[in-house]
Order: sequence, then C-alpha cells, then structure tokens
Amino acid sequence: MKKYNTLLLIIGFAALLLSQQKIFMPFVYEVIKSDLFLVDSNDKASQLPVSSHLTDLAYLNCNKFITTKYGETSKFTFANKPINSWSLGNYQYVVNAEATITDSNKNTTVKKFVCRIGYKNGDDQNGIEDTENWSITGVSGLDS
Repeated sequence: MKKYNTLLLIIGFAALLLSQQKIFMPFVYEVIKSDLFLVDSNDKASQLPVSSHLTDLAYLNCNKFITTKYGETSKFTFANKPINSWSLGNYQYVVNAEATITDSNKNTTVKKFVCRIGYKNGDDQNGIEDTENWSITGVSGLDS
C-alpha cells in the first residue's frame, strides 16, 4: 500500500509541474505582453532626476503635507528646491529633499526625507495647482 502512495505523490507532483509549465506560465506571459496594465499618459518616467513645473508642485505639496502632519510639535523650514526629483510616469513622483526642523525646545536638526506623491487627475491639468488633486503615498526620513 505504501508503494502506491509514494507513486501517486510522484505522479501528482509531476502533473503539477507539467501543468504549471505548459498551461499556467504561457498564460502569464501572454498577459504580461498584452496592454492590460499599460497606462498611456503624457507624463513619461525618467530614471534620471528631473526638474520641471510638475516636480516643483510635487515638492510644494509634499512640504504642505509634512507641515500639516508634523507641524504641531515642530517648525519646518524647507529649501527652495528639492535635492532630486524623479518622475515615475503617469504623474507619480519621488522627491528627495532636506528640511530644517526646530522642535518646541528650540533644538534645530537638519533631516533628509523622501516623499512619494501623485497627481490624481492625469492628463487633465486644470486643477494642478489645487492641493486636493495631489495624493501622498508616503514620506520617510522624518519619523525618528
């Protein structure tokens, strides 16, 4: 009896591997090649840091978010421009910047932070100046 259980286990394992290789993975490759996940927008991604009107607005909106979230206990002073900004495409941006933070005891520290932010309305640029049309995905570097 034990001999058949081992044989069934080996046959089942072989069938699983074969079905994954011949059925499941070709389907996954076809989905990847298709335009199913393609987002077509006028904002293209860049692997190099960029500076544009949109990255400047992204930086200003990150600063407003940080001031709102952490401003009750500390005073923030931001530089005029970020250190670097990257466009991830489809109006999504990553901003690397520096802030001077003064706490309630008048202690001053300079911290670098990273903010990921996106413009919600895509190619429709009518409300680009409005803070409500931007959404923060996350900020790191200021919590400690």
